[in-house]
Amino acid sequence: MKFFLDTANIEDIKKYASWGVISGVTTNPTLIAKEDVSLEKRIKEIAEVVDGPISAEVIATDLEGMLEEGRKYAKWHKNIYVKVPATPEGLQAVKIFKKEGIHTNLTLVFSAGQALLAAKAGADLISPFIGRLDDVCEDGMALIAEIAQIFQNYNIKSELLVASIRHPRHVIEAAMIGADIATIPAEVIDKMIKHPLTDKGIEKFLEDWEKVANK
Repeated sequence: MKFFLDTANIEDIKKYASWGVISGVTTNPTLIAKEDVSLEKRIKEIAEVVDGPISAEVIATDLEGMLEEGRKYAKWHKNIYVKVPATPEGLQAVKIFKKEGIHTNLTLVFSAGQALLAAKAGADLISPFIGRLDDVCEDGMALIAEIAQIFQNYNIKSELLVASIRHPRHVIEAAMIGADIATIPAEVIDKMIKHPLTDKGIEKFLEDWEKVANK
C-alpha cells in the first residue's frame, strides 16, 4: 500500500519525504487555506519535493468550471491529479479529463455506488472518506472493504485511496483490507512510528551501554 501525505504544509512534506515513506500528496481547499499561499505556488513547491501524484481540488461545482480549473492545474506539472467531487458533473468531468490525458481523483466518496460509478467513468483515484462516516455512526472501514471487494471482483484499474484518516488503526485496517493508497495526516504518521516500548528499549540500551562504555 502506498502512503500519501494529506497536507499542504511544505515543511511537513519535506520532513516525511526524507523518511522515504511518501509516494504522493493530497491537498484540498481547507488545507491550502491554512497555509496562506496560492494553490499554484504550493502545488509547484510540492512537486519539487515529491515525485508522485499530487492532488489539486477544483472549487467549481459546474462542469465547465471544473474543466477550466482542471485543465489549468494539469499544466502546472505532469504529476497533477485533478480532484473532482462525487457528483454527476464530477463524473462528466472525469470522462472528459480521461480523454484529454488528465489524471483524476474523485473525492468526497461515501458509498460503494459512488465508487463504482467513478471507476466506470475512468477515475484514476477514488477517495472514500472514512473518518467522516465514523463521525455520523457509520462504519467507514466497512465501506473500504465493500469497494475493495468490488474492484477485485472485476479487476478494476482505478486505485482505492483511503481518505479522512483519523488514527493509525485506520491505516492498518486499510492495509489489511488491501486498499491501494492511504492518505495520512502528519500527526497520524507521527503516531505510527512512536511506541512506548521502543522508547523504553532505547533508554535501557543506553543505560546498559553507559555501564561498559568507560571500562
